[in-house]
Amino acid sequence: MQIGLFYGSTTCYTEIAAEKIRDIIGPDIVSLHNIKDEPLKNAENYDFIILGISTWDFGELQEDWESIWDDIKDVDLNGKTIALFGMGDQQGYGQWFQDALGMLHDEISSQQFTLLGLWPNDSTYEFEASKALTDDGKLFVGLALDEDSQYEHSDERIANWVEQIMTEYSEML
Repeated sequence: MQIGLFYGSTTCYTEIAAEKIRDIIGPDIVSLHNIKDEPLKNAENYDFIILGISTWDFGELQEDWESIWDDIKDVDLNGKTIALFGMGDQQGYGQWFQDALGMLHDEISSQQFTLLGLWPNDSTYEFEASKALTDDGKLFVGLALDEDSQYEHSDERIANWVEQIMTEYSEML
């Protein structure tokens, strides 16, 4: 099994999270791809894809994702297994926490893939609004990380999420 992990990172936090995910699953299984340097179309080479994105300022896309946003519709994700993770700042930008994660989910949701790794919106999060929540508001569409306000939770959240997605994936087989 090979997993393609595609991310964009301006301040390196998303890249660091991607590396931690890779290291937990195993560098022999996960291949990292910075979308600044590689076309997202390369995701088609994997059956299992992890996408990492960060929300900037007032609910804006990270610059590398923004520059390729129109290309997403040309990537065939049908039949794939996908997990998403996002970075955001719930204290500084609480009205837009994880909005880019939700926008990425919405952008790919017209395709037929299996989504893994829905993440609980539990009491450890404190924000006003998010486009990354499911309709009932109980789950994020992927792992929600906050290196600005809750960095102390990141390693545990990443480890638990990786265990979750790998368990969900093995149950599909």
